[in-house]
Amino acid sequence: MYGGIEAGGTKFVCAVADEKLQIIEKVSFPTEAPEKTLQQVIDFFKKYPIKSLGIGSFGPIGINPQNENYGYVLATPKKGWTDFNFLGTLKKIFDIPMVWTTDVNAAAYGELKKGAAQGKDSCIYLTVGTGIGAGVVMNQEIFQGIAHPEMGHIRVKRLLEDTYEGTCPYHKDCLEGLAAGPSLFARTKIKGEDLAEDHPIWKMQANYIAQALMNYTLTLAPEKIVLGGGVMNQDHLLHKIRQAFIEEMAGYMETPDVDEYIVRWGLPNESGIIGSLMLAKDALTKK
Repeated sequence: MYGGIEAGGTKFVCAVADEKLQIIEKVSFPTEAPEKTLQQVIDFFKKYPIKSLGIGSFGPIGINPQNENYGYVLATPKKGWTDFNFLGTLKKIFDIPMVWTTDVNAAAYGELKKGAAQGKDSCIYLTVGTGIGAGVVMNQEIFQGIAHPEMGHIRVKRLLEDTYEGTCPYHKDCLEGLAAGPSLFARTKIKGEDLAEDHPIWKMQANYIAQALMNYTLTLAPEKIVLGGGVMNQDHLLHKIRQAFIEEMAGYMETPDVDEYIVRWGLPNESGIIGSLMLAKDALTKK
């Protein structure tokens, strides 16, 4: 039996699955103070004889086992969570193998194994919602370097007509600052789901996301780019992003047909927890 945690800034999802990765039980609860939230996690998993645990957490997180902050949540804007020893708290209770990565990395892994990028060796998963984050899988393995990718905070070229300063508390007008959900409301005073399809803000949104996808493609050349998150529930936005991507690339690099290359998530709202469970199983298989 395997355990999985999708630890989001808004809510936690915990699940246990059998040997075939069929989910036996799944629960969710709000992300509150770390001690209270982790106690709920511990109480849930204590009911089951799990053999391993996969954890995909909101970040940034410490992912280098050689560093003292390995397993910690780092400089997050989530109140009370900065410098919290997430992994260490669980290891005090459960003496089992654990995989520790970001929520978007877990989602990317889930999409590669069971979702929209199934059958590929590489993919990028980009979530566009309250924030923007991305996970990367290369050669069937989660990619990371000295830290995990923070691809939601890359710089994009500001459009001339865009005077909005940006919502990111660190960089103002990075990708997240210009294109995450709050930027739509800040510019229009209308929630994204209530904006008309022909509102000019969507063309701006699509351009910024397309610029990012161009940068990712030119840098990592993934076989598939998967888009998820609340903002991506707009069918017309996906079409606009694809068209803007073609314009931004300007024929420079050969990529698959854009309708096959840039796709919506295949596991809506499930990518992260499924990826976490698969990482838990892999932890035993690879060991």
